Amino acid sequence: DFDKRCVDLEAKVCLDEGFLELIACTKGSKEYESIVAVSAKAMHIHTALLLLGVKNGNPAMRKQVGEEEKRWVDIPPRGDPIEVFLVTTNKNGKAIERPISDFVVRSGERVDKVEGAVTTALNKTEKRGDEKKARLPHTFLFAGSSLRDNGPGPRQFLADLSGNVISIATFGDELLCLPFHQTQENDALMWRIKRKSLPKVGTKVTLRLRLKKTQISGTNK
Repeated sequence: DFDKRCVDLEAKVCLDEGFLELIACTKGSKEYESIVAVSAKAMHIHTALLLLGVKNGNPAMRKQVGEEEKRWVDIPPRGDPIEVFLVTTNKNGKAIERPISDFVVRSGERVDKVEGAVTTALNKTEKRGDEKKARLPHTFLFAGSSLRDNGPGPRQFLADLSGNVISIATFGDELLCLPFHQTQENDALMWRIKRKSLPKVGTKVTLRLRLKKTQISGTNK
């Protein structure tokens, strides 16, 4: 939608409770840790955002630099800001747009489903720099995933392989990411679905990606 500066994606609710590592994945990939699964391919979503004039950057990653003395450096995520909304229908059939943050809350602890280990969140009064977020933001960065060589064939778009469309966790191949690093190791992945906030699993919804209004050359665009 060029007038409203947004991309609307057909999606289905795939989880209505539990912990999250993604907001959205592609259908048939990571429905067990995402709020919605989208029908579109990640590359097609990337293309739609480019058509709106949105500029992609890169996910957070580690990169080897230096010619004589090689070393690894952390590259922060970057890209144009994209606001993420979920559009649902109320009992009267009216479409309701809500920021994705309305459906997510921070948890005090997280239990590993495989090992049973319990991770406890840091005290809310303890500072963690940019990673300390009491409320999940609904603005993500258009990282744009990345391409991988595939021998003599065309390069592969990594988000299409992994299914990572809008990610809370830092995987390094996601299409949209948070503006700060989130890993299991630094106990940052303490986000879960807000109870009774979502329609039942299988419900068709619209995932809306809107370019955040920014001040450019003195005008709102």
